[in-house]
Amino acid sequence: MADQPENKTVDKRVAHRYLRKGIVDEKDYERYVKSLPDLADRAMPVEASIEHDEVDDEGGGGSTP
Repeated sequence: MADQPENKTVDKRVAHRYLRKGIVDEKDYERYVKSLPDLADRAMPVEASIEHDEVDDEGGGGSTP
């Protein structure tokens, strides 16, 4: 990996695939991950609510009018 890797090669969602295919070197990847700053103190809590929808016997979602 170069000094500044491309975002697509270190994206958490695809990094393991690239490691398996040999596109990204495992040691370089680990070194890169360890070099990232810890930004946990800048995280903000997220509040969410989910409305409950009944599921009918046919497997469809949503509410029946």
